[in-house]
Amino acid sequence: MASVLALTSPAPVTAQTLDDGLMVRPRQIRLSVDYASESWNEYWEGGLRRTNENVGTVTTQSAMLSLGVGVHRRVSLFATLPYISTGASAGVLSGMQGMQDLTAGIKARLFSVTPTPRTTLRATALVGGGIPTTRYTPDFLPMSIGLGARHARARGALHLQDRSNFFADVSAGYQWRRNVSLDRPAYFTNGTLVSSNQVAMPDMRDAMLAVGYQDARWCIPLAFVQQRTLGGGDIRRQDMPFISNRMNVSRLQAHVMYTMSSLPLILNGGAMTTLAGRNVGKSTMVTGGVTYLLRR
Repeated sequence: MASVLALTSPAPVTAQTLDDGLMVRPRQIRLSVDYASESWNEYWEGGLRRTNENVGTVTTQSAMLSLGVGVHRRVSLFATLPYISTGASAGVLSGMQGMQDLTAGIKARLFSVTPTPRTTLRATALVGGGIPTTRYTPDFLPMSIGLGARHARARGALHLQDRSNFFADVSAGYQWRRNVSLDRPAYFTNGTLVSSNQVAMPDMRDAMLAVGYQDARWCIPLAFVQQRTLGGGDIRRQDMPFISNRMNVSRLQAHVMYTMSSLPLILNGGAMTTLAGRNVGKSTMVTGGVTYLLRR
């Protein structure tokens, strides 16, 4: 019954985020509000795809506040903070809601070269991390709003832009996660009884490949994303998921962004579908949002 939560997977593909190869222009500030609704009524219990009438359809809604600052032509700062709400259409499990984790990072452009007369290749690197902002309960999946793990992250990305405005992005990241404390003295996972309230969270890695079109007004990427948890056990048969479960997922994402000419606004919308997974929901997601551009 594991839910694909915002912090357990790469962010939806947009321009100038933590996960792509693009930068915020120098002396520009971007303030964004994005909404997402993700739902599933099938999930993978280990490798077994199944349904569960005790929860029906699980829906996760989020409102994300994002900040991007162009410090220098080669340095940008980013921060995100989501408000999460969960619910189930059947059964007795109550949904949860609240502020989730603050994630921040600094992105630097490593180089920009022209390998051919019509293409430009740029490389970026990012370091950052995240911390829970409230004392939410992570030990209640799939209703929990997050996993409660502090983490550090590193990421590298390549952005290839053609003179015809078509582009390709490839990026890969790694996330180191700290232990999570539970409100109980013992737990059972991966076939073992652990007499402790400390859960060792496995690290995660992910990779993204995107192609699309981008000009002065439009940015339209299509991306394939894979996430792999480096350890952890499967959901036990007929049991609830656990926070250190292996949560692997492959997703296809599409996004459209439009920069208005008359107002300093960027409008965006998108969709995502889960192609394959392990201990996650077979979910679909729709997103929409607006970004306000401020020059310093």
